[in-house]
Amino acid sequence: MPKQISTFDEFVKGVVKLLVMVLVVVVVLTMPAIYLIAPLTGHTPGYFISLITNPGALLAFIGQTMSTEPTKSLFEFTTFPGFTFAALFSTVFMVWVERKFIAKVQLRVGPQYAGRFEGILQNFADLFKLLFKEILIPDGVDRAVYLAVPLALMFISGALLSLLPLGPTTYIADPSIGAIFIFAIISFTPLVVMLAGWASNSKYSLLGSLRALHQMVAYEIPMILSVVGVVVLAGSLDLVKIVYAQSAVWFILFQPLGAIVFFICVLAELERIPFDLPEADTELVAGWTTEYGGMNFGVFQLATYIKFYSLAGIFTTFFLGGWFGPGPVPGPFWFLVKTFLVMLAMMLPRAVLPRVRIDVLLRGGWTKLMIMAFLNVLVALLVVSAGLYTVGGA
Repeated sequence: MPKQISTFDEFVKGVVKLLVMVLVVVVVLTMPAIYLIAPLTGHTPGYFISLITNPGALLAFIGQTMSTEPTKSLFEFTTFPGFTFAALFSTVFMVWVERKFIAKVQLRVGPQYAGRFEGILQNFADLFKLLFKEILIPDGVDRAVYLAVPLALMFISGALLSLLPLGPTTYIADPSIGAIFIFAIISFTPLVVMLAGWASNSKYSLLGSLRALHQMVAYEIPMILSVVGVVVLAGSLDLVKIVYAQSAVWFILFQPLGAIVFFICVLAELERIPFDLPEADTELVAGWTTEYGGMNFGVFQLATYIKFYSLAGIFTTFFLGGWFGPGPVPGPFWFLVKTFLVMLAMMLPRAVLPRVRIDVLLRGGWTKLMIMAFLNVLVALLVVSAGLYTVGGA
């Protein structure tokens, strides 16, 4: 019978032992692979062994390998500014920040920190818990759809991520109609959520997914209209050109109503408090995610936080000047700082606001938010007509 882990120290020791075992297995498998692959590349096995032992040479080799455009694009999508970076930034760092931030706002002080180092290890404990939990599939579910939904939500988050311009040359894709692509991608989310609720064969999941569809009716049109003013001022749907148009003045100064409407609609899109109706734990257990556990649920959480990061970055792109900032600091740094502050602002309602009723959201979306969005478009037209701003920032 395996030894039962009862303390956090024992858990850390177990993880370290596991990592050492994995490292040994990787080394044992890598050496034969090097001798098999080396003749195909025109290099000797000793060359690849020297790369492993020399970090500088390894970096140079990676840079040379990434010089071709297809490989470079793959590197950007998977590493930076792509999926790996977004996953680490949003799920490890920002989850920890959210827990600490909300605890400070609510003056909650526990008897001791979870783990050590200000509780940062709690995120890794949660990750390992989800990784090693048994994946249970309830009876009566539509198995194919049930298993496909988490991956579909991940694809949606990855598609949004690919449109973010972190810098003038730091992006994965720059379509000429990127602003339209954003809303086209977002519109798939309620459909995927509805499939999750239907495939789960649970009344709680189904009710949660139906609420998600109702929310979309309330916020989707005001969200689209809130960006029309930005497009009018920039004279383009290209996200990179929208950022360049803010090189002198950020659009939030001319479009405060649009920024407010877009911010509120993003909270509804992310199902964050006060618009967490589809996942209302006091009413629907966990809403449309009720029947998911283990890494199925973990994939949901990963996709949700990557989407959180992506939408905060889109807000930065539309209203906060993207990568522009003072001094010679690289553009991606300013983009990430602004995005971090936007994410903090989106976390604050969770700490101080109660959940709203769905009729309040529907009525507010079709009245207050819609009126503000139309006024915002009118303000943009007046700013351009009065000569206060030249279209495109030229």
